[in-house]
Amino acid sequence: MPSPPPSGIYVPVPTFFAPSSSAAPPLDLSSQAKHAVHLAKCGIRGLVLLGSTGEAIMITNTERKGLIGHVRQELKNAGYPDFPLIAGTYTQGIEDTITQLDDAKTAGAQWGLVLAPGYFAPTLSQQGIVDWYTAIADNSSLPILMYARAFWPGAHKSVAASVLEERAQTPLCSPEADDFIILHASTFARLSAHPNIVGAKLSHGDLSLHAQLGSSPLQSLSSSSFATFTGLGQQLLPVLTVGCAGAIDGLAAIFPRTMVKLYNLVKEGDLHEARRIQEVVARGEGLVVAGGVVGVKEGVKRMLGMDSETRLPLQKGLSDDEWAKWDGVMGELQALEDLR
Repeated sequence: MPSPPPSGIYVPVPTFFAPSSSAAPPLDLSSQAKHAVHLAKCGIRGLVLLGSTGEAIMITNTERKGLIGHVRQELKNAGYPDFPLIAGTYTQGIEDTITQLDDAKTAGAQWGLVLAPGYFAPTLSQQGIVDWYTAIADNSSLPILMYARAFWPGAHKSVAASVLEERAQTPLCSPEADDFIILHASTFARLSAHPNIVGAKLSHGDLSLHAQLGSSPLQSLSSSSFATFTGLGQQLLPVLTVGCAGAIDGLAAIFPRTMVKLYNLVKEGDLHEARRIQEVVARGEGLVVAGGVVGVKEGVKRMLGMDSETRLPLQKGLSDDEWAKWDGVMGELQALEDLR
């Protein structure tokens, strides 16, 4: 029987691209591996490769296999041979999704993170979602986690300063947003009974759903069978208290030790100190909410010194004026990061 990923903090790592005048700059596998090993050394429990933050939709299947395989080999060379790797999928066709999962296993991933199909969101039924995930789980060589993400109105706009400000104030779940899919608690419960479905990532602010999954009395949703992760580090403390496994969190790509420390404090029962750090983390997560992939890459560049291009249609980087809005909280987080 497949097991879920172990509890803890996971990083949905950005994909590193080398400088290039091309509209599709090549992968920078050296920087990719350097970042992965850094995260492992900082106590991160595992990585999500080629998820939303990894610009998966911009990457070919051949590049996917090469990236996963290179990261696996470099982690092994650094002394982390069995480091947990979860590979994202971005396709909505069943056959293509299964191909990506099988390729990921061959390259060295242990789990797949399968994004819920959103192209026909307005007409999808819960039964259609159940049937789609079941068909994939029946045929995947990797155990899978379901991925339910939030979509923001205006998500296709640039991240100019005014938009960063606007999106930072946008509710994390909006029924008016394009391609928004609501997966009911009963849908997760039904799918959790499948032996090859071992968890979920919930990238939205619905704490009720986290509680219903994390605290469920159902055996199929117990922590030994099904791991529920939040995709939002700003709610790590509350979701851990209702039985969730941890977070798959973009800010951890920049400040891994801080997120691991917050996780450990909650697990150790030091809620006073956990609340103090959670408040700072919640403010810092505004960069991830507002800037998405671009915000995470900017933070990795400015705080860790690891630069990367993006692929079109994404535009690289924030101006110094835009970044200045985050200087204060980034400094607070760096002070936490530097504590040992």
